[in-house]
Amino acid sequence: MADTQIHRTAVVHPEARLGNGVVVGPLSVVEEHVTLGAGCILGPQVIVTGHTVVGARNRFHAGAVVGDAPQDFKYAGSPTRLRIGDDNVFREHVTIHRSNTLDDDTVIGSGNLFMVGSHAGHNCVVGNQNIFANGSLLAGHVTVADRAFISGNCLVHQFTRIGRLAMMQGGSAISRDLPPFCVARGDNGICGLNVVGLRRLGFDSAQRLELRALYHLLFRSQRKLADLLLEARGKYLSGPAQEMIDFVAGAQKGVCRDTGKLEISDE
Repeated sequence: MADTQIHRTAVVHPEARLGNGVVVGPLSVVEEHVTLGAGCILGPQVIVTGHTVVGARNRFHAGAVVGDAPQDFKYAGSPTRLRIGDDNVFREHVTIHRSNTLDDDTVIGSGNLFMVGSHAGHNCVVGNQNIFANGSLLAGHVTVADRAFISGNCLVHQFTRIGRLAMMQGGSAISRDLPPFCVARGDNGICGLNVVGLRRLGFDSAQRLELRALYHLLFRSQRKLADLLLEARGKYLSGPAQEMIDFVAGAQKGVCRDTGKLEISDE
């Protein structure tokens, strides 16, 4: 606990495990079964509770509550868990709940940004380098891959999956799976590819064009999805295309469908 700073008004349980350089701000609470990795910073009035393991260099802003009990009537008080990776930022009044059973954990990866008032419910599994804007809400058992952007006041229903580099427009809501690289609009709609994100991540024009053709085949055709997937597997062979095909094929709740509006183009 070298260089650890605990404000005189903070409450840190003597059994809590704090790494080197941890800062605990005024009126914050760190409970018994919590582990905070090196360099974590807790601002004022932060609560970290439950069986929660936090990696290094995470930043918790004022009023964040992390590791509290799941909002689930079936939860009976068992010592369920939350695991958080490194270098995440949890802004004001973010809430992250631990899992509802001992069989699974709530998991937050590394490098994510949770903006003001965003929420991840019990048993969520969040990957790396995602952005959750103000007021975005993930219900229980949601899975988010890497580098997704969830805009302000978006709603994600329980057991829904969000693919890599997907994006949700502000105020959109989904109860079906959002395929990788796609942009969600409205309720369970998609309106094309996240072309800006693809470019920023280094996808070349050939990959983008292939994904666009695949998008048109899967989401703008009136044929049966099983037939479309079979055709796509033999036609679009790049890694990103196969990633989209595998994601759609694995959907248990169905996938968001094209809204019929203009796709976001390279221009």
